[in-house]
Amino acid sequence: MRHKFIFLFINIISIPLTYSQIGIGTVNVNSSSQLEINSTAQGILVPRMNTVNRNLILQPEKGLFIYNTLTNTFNYNKGTSTIPNWVAIDNKATSTSYIKQSAKYSNTDVTTDINPTSAIDAPIFGNEIWNDNSSLFLSSSNSIRVAEGGRYNININISILSTTSSARKAPEIYIEVNGVRIGSYGSTGYMRNTNNHDRASLHLNEVLELQANDIIRVKIVNSGNTNSATLLSIGSSNFYIEKIKNPAF
Repeated sequence: MRHKFIFLFINIISIPLTYSQIGIGTVNVNSSSQLEINSTAQGILVPRMNTVNRNLILQPEKGLFIYNTLTNTFNYNKGTSTIPNWVAIDNKATSTSYIKQSAKYSNTDVTTDINPTSAIDAPIFGNEIWNDNSSLFLSSSNSIRVAEGGRYNININISILSTTSSARKAPEIYIEVNGVRIGSYGSTGYMRNTNNHDRASLHLNEVLELQANDIIRVKIVNSGNTNSATLLSIGSSNFYIEKIKNPAF
């Protein structure tokens, strides 16, 4: 009985040593690895979610890793659990774009009501005036995607025409990145259809630190009466973006 007890005790204390490393698909775990997965036919799937779901993670630990289905990039938390800083892993080894490359777009839409109750995408990407790098700046459906991370200067100018009634209108604009509002607002203040107050303009300038494949939208919404307004004329409103700093790789 004594020998059985000693044998059982030795086995119990050796369990942590035996299972301190885990191998999946292999029994020869590398001595420097806590976990080793070996396969020639299958890969690893990390949690997949969009930006909204990612931002709802409660107190994400520093280093937490997910795949972002909206931007098609791997993201990890570079910040802390209380102040997360989600960073996209760029799939390029080096930057292929140059600073000072830019793109500019203007509106062709003069019929959309830009004084809505709920925010809409400002229709200002109708015409590409220039694009220094079409692989860097990709516009689609009132949005623009940047293919590489870095620091970007953004200028927005919107000219507005009040089209109905003398009621007060005061549209506002702001920038969204991957569905999240960022930066300041641009506001008109006061406009109506009386005494030549039927025109106004919105202006916004921001410098943003963007990640590869970030999607940028300009949102516009009313802050006063809901009577309609439109963009003043074709080409009267524009969006300008310029890369001013490459990312640190």
